[in-house]
Amino acid sequence: MVSERLGIYLDKKGISFYAIENALNAGRGSISKAVKEGKNIGSNTLENILNLYTDLNPTWLLTGEGSMLKDENFLMDKSLQAFPLKTDYAMHHQQIPLYDLEATAGLVPLFTESANNIPLDYITIPNLPKCDGAIYVTGDSMYPLLKSGDIVLYKAINDIKNEIFWGEMYLLSVEMSGEEFVMVKYIQKAENPQYVKLVSQNKHHQDKEVEISKIRALALVKASIRINSMN
Repeated sequence: MVSERLGIYLDKKGISFYAIENALNAGRGSISKAVKEGKNIGSNTLENILNLYTDLNPTWLLTGEGSMLKDENFLMDKSLQAFPLKTDYAMHHQQIPLYDLEATAGLVPLFTESANNIPLDYITIPNLPKCDGAIYVTGDSMYPLLKSGDIVLYKAINDIKNEIFWGEMYLLSVEMSGEEFVMVKYIQKAENPQYVKLVSQNKHHQDKEVEISKIRALALVKASIRINSMN
């Protein structure tokens, strides 16, 4: 049923019933009741849902055919993808500072001297998990999930050795030959417990193992923003 598939989408994206009902100006419990009890959802409400969540494939939602999410080429000019954890709690309003990484001279001073860093601007997106900041992505190691020019929103990790969620996406600073390299990677376990494996989304980039002690700064990627220009 349509309501069942909508529930699958909301769970996949980490969107609460409160968030969607609030965004649609729908009655409290109207969407949650339809999903939980397998009831029909009105055509006007479905149209509003598809206008609100532009990555949701209408064919899949209405018929169950095809993939749940649209191909990247069908996304509207501005798209947001969240990467939720079960431990997340959504914040209805927060101003997330957007930093220029070159101006802050890397992640380490950005994380340790945040009070002294002046943001380029602030990002406000309702019902996101708690984020500490945002920066622009460079490089193509996480393409097509992320591409150069996208914005990632992050939550800094204080205890690098003990607070890694294996398999999640991270923004990190790694020291190599006395230089700092900032990157976005999946972090997986390595055979040697003193190392971690850095994995790219782009299959043209090989996995690389690095010593945990070489990681100078670490943050969970909580969401990404892409702005597609038609010009």
